[in-house]
Amino acid sequence: MGALWISAGLVALAEIGDKTQLLAIILAARFRKPAPIILGILCATLLNHALASALGYYLAALIEGTTFQLLIGVAFIAMGCWVLIPDDEDASGLRTESGVFLTTLTSFFFLEIGDKTQIATSLLAARFQDIVLVTAGTTLGMMLANVPAVFLGDKVVKIVPLKTIRIAAALLLWATGAWIIVTTLLGPFRQG
Repeated sequence: MGALWISAGLVALAEIGDKTQLLAIILAARFRKPAPIILGILCATLLNHALASALGYYLAALIEGTTFQLLIGVAFIAMGCWVLIPDDEDASGLRTESGVFLTTLTSFFFLEIGDKTQIATSLLAARFQDIVLVTAGTTLGMMLANVPAVFLGDKVVKIVPLKTIRIAAALLLWATGAWIIVTTLLGPFRQG
């Protein structure tokens, strides 16, 4: 169950101030229909993160060993650095005549491709070797960050300064990366 809660926590923090959270705020302000927006976010995230988890899981199975674990640790540290860089992409240009649900679903799915939360999902699945729990956890994290954004709009990001949240997320990602590296390097010493 650690995979679920760690995945949820890391992604919830990483999502604060992310371009997909900004998209949630924009869609909520534009359509004023929270239910289809939340359902669209949920479906898009489940699909996107299931694919990312599967990719991370199968890559880990192909490239086993100490080197791969060290690469995962370094990637978490790099993700911590990336989280500190504010997203400034304008998602408001996404316009469509289709329904609110379909607009949200497609917007979130494509905007999430290559995003830090998707990459984190792949890394978490590689680390924990559990597609289902990681997908559930990262989806939970996305919903924890985005549902309040849908209901409260831009007031959500005014509660705690984004800089503070980014620093907390970076520290958590750095600690996770360092933990992976240290436990990987100390692994041979514990066995002997």
